[in-house]
Amino acid sequence: MVKRKKFITRRDFIRTSSCVAVGGIMGLPALRGASAKEPVMSRVVLIRDKDVLDGEGLPRPGILGKLLDQAVGVLLGAPDPVSAWKQLVGPDDIVGIKSNVWAYLPTPKPLEEAILKRLLGAGVRRENVAIDDRGVRRNPIFKQSTALINVRPMRTHYWSGLGTLLKNYIMFISWPPKYHRNACENLGAIWHLPHVKGKTRLNILVMLTPLFHGTGPHHFSSRYTWRYCGLIVSSDPVAADATGAQIIQTKRDTFFGAKRPISPPPRHIAAADTKFGLGNSRADRIQLIKLGWEKDILI
Repeated sequence: MVKRKKFITRRDFIRTSSCVAVGGIMGLPALRGASAKEPVMSRVVLIRDKDVLDGEGLPRPGILGKLLDQAVGVLLGAPDPVSAWKQLVGPDDIVGIKSNVWAYLPTPKPLEEAILKRLLGAGVRRENVAIDDRGVRRNPIFKQSTALINVRPMRTHYWSGLGTLLKNYIMFISWPPKYHRNACENLGAIWHLPHVKGKTRLNILVMLTPLFHGTGPHHFSSRYTWRYCGLIVSSDPVAADATGAQIIQTKRDTFFGAKRPISPPPRHIAAADTKFGLGNSRADRIQLIKLGWEKDILI
């Protein structure tokens, strides 16, 4: 988790609320072993636009770029996109955009392009930026990186309960099955590896058409996606994932007409907070800023 910027005031945004802790969402007890340092508040921006997807469910690049710009600007309290991204990176940075290429629900190309545009606008040289997922351990830019931008869609996942921002870094290790035990509870350990630790400047959880249900290791059915039309943006991956997890859980309960806990429980989100000290999953430590389209926001 990167160093916090000065919080914006209540007048700087439209509405705020706190999301509940992952333990409360999933009906799990809080994990023991709190972080050594008392955590600061984590700011999370949830932004939506009902028109961000076209009739075929594909992102409209112009609107998607505006959503990203507004979310990052509000997150950092910046007056414009260029100055916002200059708070994140500079001309001396080597930046890896950690994307996700899962065939059924990949990181949208227009969003990758919007991030690249803002990095270049902040002064990062094009030859010092790479977008990758499964090849990050071999990619020379990622191997030399001074900064990472973490971006992926939210979906249910056979091993970890949810495919999250925290889980998106599993490709930084040589043997991912090592982290599959106990619903991938120890994914937070990856973020402390030398080639990753302290490098993440921004986390973007894509909530355009999230997957809220499935069975089996490679499950996907469009029946279990919906046009949520949003992005969740934060410097804290734990808080962003906790926010997304609540939305997914609420959608499941609504769709099935009864409590339907995410299975397996996404233990790694709470563990990333209490065991690995990566951020905040507790309600009283998350400042959630909601912008844009309000209908069926689910949180």
